[in-house]
Amino acid sequence: MPEKRDEIILRGLRENNLKNIDLNIPKEKINVFTGLSGSGKSSVVFDTLATESRRQMTLNYPLYIRHQMPRYERPHADLMQHLSPVVVVEQKPVRGNSRSTVGTYMDIDPLIRLLFSRIGSPPIGSATEFSSESSFGNCPECNGFGEVVTPDIHKLIDHTKSIRESAVRFKPLAPPGWQGRWIRDGGLFDPDLPIKDYPEEKYNLLVYGPPEGERAFSTYYYKEGNRDIEWDGLLPRFIRLYINRDLTKLKVVSQEDVLALTTRTPCPVCEGSGLNPRVLECKINGLNIAHYARLELTELLGELDKIDDPIGKSIAQQAHPSVKQLVGLGLGYLSLSRKMGTLSGGEAQRVKIARHLGSSLNNITYIFDEPSAGLHPEEINMLTHMLASLRDNYNTVVVIEHNLAVIKTADEIIEMGPGAGRSGGEVVYQGGQEGLKKASAITDLDHTVTVNEQPRTAENTFSIKNASDNNLKNISVEIPQNALVSVCGVSGSGKSSLMFGAFTGNYPETIAVGQSSIGTSSRSTLATYMGIMSDIRSILAKQTGQPAGLFSFNSLGACPVCEGKGITTPNVAFADPVTVTCEACKGTRYSDEALSYRYKGKNIVEILELTIDETNEYLEMPKIVKKVDTLKDVGLGYLTLGQTTGSLSGGEVQRLKLASHLKKEGQIYLLDEPSLGLHTQDTSHLLDVFQRLVDKGNSVIVIEHNLDLIAASDWVIEMGPEGGKKGGEVLFEGTPQEMLEADTLTAKWLRKGVEG
Repeated sequence: MPEKRDEIILRGLRENNLKNIDLNIPKEKINVFTGLSGSGKSSVVFDTLATESRRQMTLNYPLYIRHQMPRYERPHADLMQHLSPVVVVEQKPVRGNSRSTVGTYMDIDPLIRLLFSRIGSPPIGSATEFSSESSFGNCPECNGFGEVVTPDIHKLIDHTKSIRESAVRFKPLAPPGWQGRWIRDGGLFDPDLPIKDYPEEKYNLLVYGPPEGERAFSTYYYKEGNRDIEWDGLLPRFIRLYINRDLTKLKVVSQEDVLALTTRTPCPVCEGSGLNPRVLECKINGLNIAHYARLELTELLGELDKIDDPIGKSIAQQAHPSVKQLVGLGLGYLSLSRKMGTLSGGEAQRVKIARHLGSSLNNITYIFDEPSAGLHPEEINMLTHMLASLRDNYNTVVVIEHNLAVIKTADEIIEMGPGAGRSGGEVVYQGGQEGLKKASAITDLDHTVTVNEQPRTAENTFSIKNASDNNLKNISVEIPQNALVSVCGVSGSGKSSLMFGAFTGNYPETIAVGQSSIGTSSRSTLATYMGIMSDIRSILAKQTGQPAGLFSFNSLGACPVCEGKGITTPNVAFADPVTVTCEACKGTRYSDEALSYRYKGKNIVEILELTIDETNEYLEMPKIVKKVDTLKDVGLGYLTLGQTTGSLSGGEVQRLKLASHLKKEGQIYLLDEPSLGLHTQDTSHLLDVFQRLVDKGNSVIVIEHNLDLIAASDWVIEMGPEGGKKGGEVLFEGTPQEMLEADTLTAKWLRKGVEG
């Protein structure tokens, strides 16, 4: 009798671009899903498998608890059987406010506070009083933020310009915004006089507001009339509205926009800890709680081991496993106080993984979205051991991955494709590694790295002198101009500090593309994100004589029944939510009137159904053509203009963000891991884009772990030798060919990549 195989059974999957596919996923194995970006991997793993497992798990709770939990709609599928509880580690940035740290995210901070409240000397009181968010523990000077953010008047105001010429460099306080119009037209200030020519009294009134005890009023004009509003000064207004608040909650402008006009210094009262000085007097073995927070995690383990007090020892033992988990994943150089928002993509990914690995549960399905993202080849070894240990503990591991080293650890490989978008959604191959080599699939496990043997020679260089940001050890480097340059090294080695800190400080004109998310939503489409939707609407308006708003589903053109959503969600009380395609507009989102007008035989919905590749044949406006071409350049030609950004995969979002920056005319491009989320074939397309940019006279600098990109560069800079305090040095500068002879970690893996 054949051995019965325990499998997750999925039949008739139809989420997003999936073409009614069937899959059996073996349990207690490492199952790797691969394929081009947009081929349907996430639709199977997240939108079907994870969603259905979570939905069924919530059914075990009483109704009154379920009503307060996230509610999941049943995925579009005929049959989903033998699922187990899931733990999902996604690629999305870690959510959290500006106070979120490694210690709070990992739930280690509450244990450390408890430790100090029990055995710290002199004693303070309860554990909550060791928090910067408590009324007692809060630093009176910086309100617990640990730093003092002060506006820089020379960044905020261009003194050579007048108010009408936008002397105020902060958009919300400059025309045509209402506050800018108020300052310009209110009668208090001459709008045409350069700020440098203001008399001292007027300058002080503009910048600092009226003298103490006096008041000034400026007239604000609006459609219905006018009224006098009290003027408080540019700096007081900027501080009150944009600094004395949680900057992550800003809606009209971003946190980065505000911080670009400020200087940030550690709070002198609490030395950057955010804690009341009285709290800092309480110590364990000579260290206060702020010292604990700043210790590297490897040092923190040593301090926890030193504790002899019986109560303290029991608390320390509870904190020990989480700290050890982080150290085991190569993050020993981090500290508990490290802000989550400052972690690189690879670091944040591993902190997420560590948070889930403390569990001793088994028979769980662990789902990872590109766990290799942001990891140096040296660190991927740790990752593959971790995946194997999860499997060996009787768990099922499901991984979406493009990295060949991770794919080679798989017990089962499932390749989606054959293309992306409409051309994907099918199972191209399922089985072991040997079978993948024989199948006509797009993933080549025998792929070798090709080293650039004819690098460009640079006539000029960008200079960085004596950089000491974060862990940088007072280093100086020369970076070739008009070349493709890769900056590499293990996580925490100082790559971002060197490039996004020191380099952009020296060269502020740099177009810097980081790893922040793009604000995806169901109402944001490819066309709106790329800034061509208004052009499409104006073309239709000009052709038909109708207002442009009629061709927006967020405005006059919205279907009156679903209000431009394309779907309705009937109230089904405690039952699972149900999404129904709107019967009135058939999911188009537009009203009948909006759909009745046409341009070249197509209405607005039919125009938005055009793929990027088809757009230029139909819409010939040069502005549209130029922006659409950047999407083609990054290999997104298969997407449609109307596709929502919320439906894009991680790799597609990465390339969309890159495309939006490529449409800017610039000489220096700095990109943080542009290969993130990309299949080997997609990476080669991206490389072509970079080479063309350099050929046009631009400089392209990438922070990368991807060996194909490093090998194809004209110049390579490696940071290291390790992360944190043990990093921050330049290990290598030279061509990829010269790197093959170097004695560094990246060089070791580059040689292996060439040999295959």
